[in-house]
Amino acid sequence: MVQQSKAIGVDIGGTKIAAGLVDSAGRIVRQLRRETPKSDAQTVERTIVDLVTELSAGESGIPVGVGAAGWMDAAGENVLFSPHLAWRNEPVRARLRDLMGAEVTLVNDADAAGWAEYRFGAARAESDVVCLTLGTGIGGAMILGGEVYRGRFGVAGEFGHQVIVPGGHRCACGNRGCWEQYASGNALGRDGAELVRSGSPVAHNLIAEVNGAPEEVTGAIVTRLAAEGDPACRDLITEMGQWLGLGIANLSAVLDPGMIVIGGGLGAASAQLVATADESYRKTLSGRGYRPYAVVAQAQLGAEAGLIGAADLARRNHNTD
Repeated sequence: MVQQSKAIGVDIGGTKIAAGLVDSAGRIVRQLRRETPKSDAQTVERTIVDLVTELSAGESGIPVGVGAAGWMDAAGENVLFSPHLAWRNEPVRARLRDLMGAEVTLVNDADAAGWAEYRFGAARAESDVVCLTLGTGIGGAMILGGEVYRGRFGVAGEFGHQVIVPGGHRCACGNRGCWEQYASGNALGRDGAELVRSGSPVAHNLIAEVNGAPEEVTGAIVTRLAAEGDPACRDLITEMGQWLGLGIANLSAVLDPGMIVIGGGLGAASAQLVATADESYRKTLSGRGYRPYAVVAQAQLGAEAGLIGAADLARRNHNTD
């Protein structure tokens, strides 16, 4: 088959759907955005078709990659569960393929972002990579031996739900003490809110920022103030980085990757967080001093990584059919 130079990537988020026409070098040629419909899954699918139709501009045969949060089956045919959408064991790939008349690759959004970093971003020179997506929680992707690894049933990579503090903070998954309860945007916002609630004089900048209302504190606010040099917020970032490094050491003990890439909104916004996580990882890794360390790096592709990776995976699948 002739090499297909263009592909379309679609990244479905809780508030927006981003789609882009991407060339074989990972460059976005054209990009569109729509609000994520709140009504039903079929409306989301029609929105995807509309975006792809507009980006295709009448050209047929362009492969399409769709990345969405949630669990896909191992064959990439069905969405078993999506937290933002009403997809529950739905044959999404077949429905989209029938609606748009194009080849469709269905992938987890964290896998898509991780693949993009492996192909075009921070991990270009490495074959074994773990990518962490830090946002409200912790998403994850594994590229092992140059291939996306999803496990036997397609649901690997739920790194944020390793329990690191038995009996710790309650997690939305139903367990207590999950890693993402200590190293995520939600965790950072919660810790910042506790600091505001305490009325501590060291938190005067954070208190002023939210007018004394702890419920207004977010991880993004803490991250911004830390980047501006606020000591209290920098301390919160340092504490979170230590938890992040602990979890990275656990992953390294199991997977032995050559690189850990930290991305997502929070990972991209804080070089301090990445540096602290690296330091904590090196102090915690089992067998430290007698084995190589993975490189811990900040992601390079930002918010567009998901659609770039989805497009590239679609192109790859199309050209190996």
